[in-house]
Amino acid sequence: MSSTPRSTSATAASPPQPSARRRRAWRIVLILLLVTIGWLAFSPNPPPEASTGWDKMNHLLAFSVLTACASFAWAGTRWRYARVTLALLAYGLFIEVVQTQIPGRSGEWPDLLADSLGIAIGLLLAALLERLQKKLRNTGFDWLSF
Repeated sequence: MSSTPRSTSATAASPPQPSARRRRAWRIVLILLLVTIGWLAFSPNPPPEASTGWDKMNHLLAFSVLTACASFAWAGTRWRYARVTLALLAYGLFIEVVQTQIPGRSGEWPDLLADSLGIAIGLLLAALLERLQKKLRNTGFDWLSF
C-alpha cells in the first residue's frame, strides 16, 4: 500500500466538464442551424419572414447564434474559440462564394464582415453565459444542462 496521499485539489479547482450528452445535444442544434442558414443563404428567394429587413443584421444575428451554439457544442475542447472562429469564417466565406453562382444572389465582402462581427458577439455571449452558469452552479441551478 502506498503512503502517498492522493491530491484532490486539482480536481476540485478545475471546472466540471460538460457531459457528452450535453455536447451532443448542442451539436445537433448546431447542425440544424447550419442546414437552415445554408438553405436560407442558397435559396434564390428566401422567405421574407426569415429576414430582419436588413441583410447585414441577418448575417450578424445568424453568426452570433451559430458561434454561441458551436462554443457550447465543443465546450471543454482545446482551442475551442479559435477553432469555432476559423470554421465559421470559412462557412461564411463559402456562403459568399456560392452566392456568386446563384441567380438573384450576390457574394459581398460586407456580408463577410457582418459574419465576423456576429462571430465576435457570439464568442462574447458564450463566454458571458458560461461565466454566469459557473456563478449559478454554486446555487445548484444549471441552466445550460439538459
